Amino acid sequence: MKTKTRVKKTSAKKATTPKAHEPTHKNLDIYGAKPIPWSRALKQLSTAAGTYWLATTNPDGRPHVAGVGALWVDGKIYFVSGMRTRKSRNLAANPSCVVSVSLTGIDLVIEGTAIRVTDRPTLLRLAKRYADQGWPASVTGAAFTAAYSAPSAGPAPWSLYVVKPSTAFGVASSDPSGATRWRFASARQGLPRR
Repeated sequence: MKTKTRVKKTSAKKATTPKAHEPTHKNLDIYGAKPIPWSRALKQLSTAAGTYWLATTNPDGRPHVAGVGALWVDGKIYFVSGMRTRKSRNLAANPSCVVSVSLTGIDLVIEGTAIRVTDRPTLLRLAKRYADQGWPASVTGAAFTAAYSAPSAGPAPWSLYVVKPSTAFGVASSDPSGATRWRFASARQGLPRR
């Protein structure tokens, strides 16, 4: 007599790891709204212009906030600043910073570290992006020059900085509502939970 062996069928579990280049998220909404998808923030960053605010730390520990002409390119924030400005001097001493922007339907706060960009291909590419938006920047040496800039940038030449996000917070300012924190892959290692 033959005995039947039962084979238990198992279904594959869905991956819980984020897609490549997708940050992890935590829902911060206390009213029951779903988490804001990063794609909603990304769409606004990629297509919309907004006023960007850079927060740095003064030598005595006080915060310093200034408006900057920023661009979101390839998952990073680029901005310019004159070498003698308070924000540039602060970044030279402590590159940790926060960039905030109010976009259509979502307000974002992005934490990261600012690094001065000096490689010519990136400078040329970003000068073109700025020129396409109406600021006629050109590259001289390892910095930008132009006939004019925003008063907060200080006198020329202007250094180009890049901030790769480590953590971002989003609060919806229109429906669908919500509040979310995103952590980016490079920043997840060794960070305390908050």
